[in-house]
Amino acid sequence: MTVSIIVIGDELLIGQVTDTNSGWIARHIAPYGWEVNDVQTVSDKADDIRRAIDRAFERSRVVLTTGGLGPTKDDITKAVLRDYFGGEMITDPAVTENIHAIFNRRGIKMNPLTEAQAVVPSSCRVIQNRVGTAPIMWFERTDGRVLVSMPGVPFETSTMMEEAVFPALRERFPSDVHIEHAVLMVTDYTESALAMKIADWEEALPDYLHLAYLPKPGLIRLRLDGHHADATFIKEEVRREIAALKAILGPAVLADSDLTPAEILLKECRERGLTVATAESCTGGNIAHELTLIPGASDVVNGGVVSYSNKVKSDVLGVKMEDIESYGAVSIPVVRQMAEGAQRVTSSDVAVATSGIAGPGGGTAEKPVGTVCICARYGDRELYETARFNGSRERIINSATTRALILAAKLIREEI
Repeated sequence: MTVSIIVIGDELLIGQVTDTNSGWIARHIAPYGWEVNDVQTVSDKADDIRRAIDRAFERSRVVLTTGGLGPTKDDITKAVLRDYFGGEMITDPAVTENIHAIFNRRGIKMNPLTEAQAVVPSSCRVIQNRVGTAPIMWFERTDGRVLVSMPGVPFETSTMMEEAVFPALRERFPSDVHIEHAVLMVTDYTESALAMKIADWEEALPDYLHLAYLPKPGLIRLRLDGHHADATFIKEEVRREIAALKAILGPAVLADSDLTPAEILLKECRERGLTVATAESCTGGNIAHELTLIPGASDVVNGGVVSYSNKVKSDVLGVKMEDIESYGAVSIPVVRQMAEGAQRVTSSDVAVATSGIAGPGGGTAEKPVGTVCICARYGDRELYETARFNGSRERIINSATTRALILAAKLIREEI
């Protein structure tokens, strides 16, 4: 199945907003064997939108658009689609009811502009947007080609794509090819080093199996996709090859499912009945933030201390001031004491601590920007290291967060 994506909005073309919808859609439909032919970004101008639709239908059976469905005058996608597919504008009572329900839940007073979003072309089939007020519209041509118009808000697009749009598309365009995929989360390798490590295994893969490398700082997601008419056969083939890959990589495999480092650490702690705490300086609470983003984290996470100043490191966590003066706040002796202090003040089994230089200033020749000392502590056992991260302040903080979570998960596993 071929798909074209059209992303609509002046704000995207001037760099005011970054398009994340097209990347999300492409990543989530690829495992099912669907191919994105092209992605077009166009302005909120009727002629530009119409030309983009024409081009997309020349290349693909399915066209997905995002954006231009808001209640203001610059959002013209709905009117363009009415002109393109025909029909008249009508008020859909179900959409009106959905909008009122959403506003009531949020405790917001309804206004006429928002209520007007219930007006849709009669030529479309409406898919209710459970998490927003702009309805999703499904248009179908006489030749069977389909256009689905979705909101530009990434949360709304991703939620409704998974819940309703993609299942409807798969039902409309069924395939006789069964698709199976599996994921490994791998650490301690660069992408090139990992490719070299598994080169012989990857070279021997049959044509119906394909491996994708999806790297991010500190972690590489390996996804094995299988396509075959025989569902039982391809499921067993993927299982067998993933088992072989895990044997090659050993402890470098953090998880055999698509989990974030925070989810991996919570899973490891939960399986052993452990609690965790954080002591953060340069990461400023980001580790605790990543952990508590996950529903149900309260049964594992006890709390955390953002010890940005040396006084808090000393007064709250018990770091010896003479060690701060001797070794510096960014040092292994300091983060070891921070982790131990976090265990003590929160009564936790596991603690992670960070202290570093996130930049853009503050670095020295000995400790340049991007230097981060990390310690993970479980009971009285520790893993600690001094890492060097590159990039912006935000990237350094995120990289240090990922590494700290990984060290804690690895430390716990060593107990097995």
